Amino acid sequence: MERTLSIIKPDGVSKGLIGEVIGRFEKAGIKIAAMKMLHMTKDEAKGFYAVHKDKPFFDSLTDFMSSGPIVVMVLEGENVIKKNRELMGATNYKEAEPGTIRADFATDIEKNVVHGSDAPETARTEIAYFFSELEICD
Repeated sequence: MERTLSIIKPDGVSKGLIGEVIGRFEKAGIKIAAMKMLHMTKDEAKGFYAVHKDKPFFDSLTDFMSSGPIVVMVLEGENVIKKNRELMGATNYKEAEPGTIRADFATDIEKNVVHGSDAPETARTEIAYFFSELEICD
C-alpha cells in the first residue's frame, strides 16, 4: 500500500472546498489515513518548501502557504501518488484536464487549491514533516 501527502491550501480552505476535495478522494477509492487542520508559520512553510529555496517563487509561495489554515492528509492506496496527481490536475491550472480539482477551482499557479507529493521518497519526507507514525491509522 502506497502513501502520499495531500494539502488543501489556504485558498481551498477559505473557499470552503475541504469537503469537495475529500469527497473526490473517497469517490476515487483513496483512503484517508490521517488528517488535521493547522496554520503554518512562515518559518514552517519555509521548512516544508526548502527544496525550492533558490527558486524565484519561494517567498511568494511561503507567504501564501502561511497566510491561512491548511488541511494536511496522508492518503493511502494502490498507486495513490499517481491517482492523487491525476485528481489534482496539472500545477498550472490552465493546463489541467477538465474535471480535475485545479481545473475546477484554481485561480492561479500558486493558488491552485491542493498540493500532492510527486514521488515515494518525497511522500515519506513530506508526511514526516506533519505526522508522527502514531497519528497515521492503518
